[in-house]
Amino acid sequence: MTQLSPFHLAIPVHNLAECRNFYSNVLKFEEGRSSDHWVDYNFFGHQLVIHYKPKSEEELHTNAVDGKNVPVPHFGVVLPWDSFQKFADLLKSKGIEFIIEPYIRFEGQVGEQATMFFLDPSGNALEFKAFKDMNQLFAK
Repeated sequence: MTQLSPFHLAIPVHNLAECRNFYSNVLKFEEGRSSDHWVDYNFFGHQLVIHYKPKSEEELHTNAVDGKNVPVPHFGVVLPWDSFQKFADLLKSKGIEFIIEPYIRFEGQVGEQATMFFLDPSGNALEFKAFKDMNQLFAK
């Protein structure tokens, strides 16, 4: 794999204070610049920005993947295999309610991966995953 460039992602949140607490104190992401309407975070070396937007009544949409209902849209990071379980344990200790509990997807198949899904307080779906073999990231 070539060296990755950090991505920038801005997401809407309807309660900036509640989401600031979630990303800072629950997920333990380092906070960067901020204003009354947005906060930057170090998201495993990427730049995530939470921006205030009034609450939407849009319902969560899902698609079936490996027999599970995967929320769409969602975002996250592919973690090192050894870091995945530690992060999952942190989330469990913080009382995170998972949409999809941490498990091994496509076990014994091409693209085998550990994965988990949960929502932030504004309903943004997050997925974190890991591959034992990073060469499987785009394998068919």
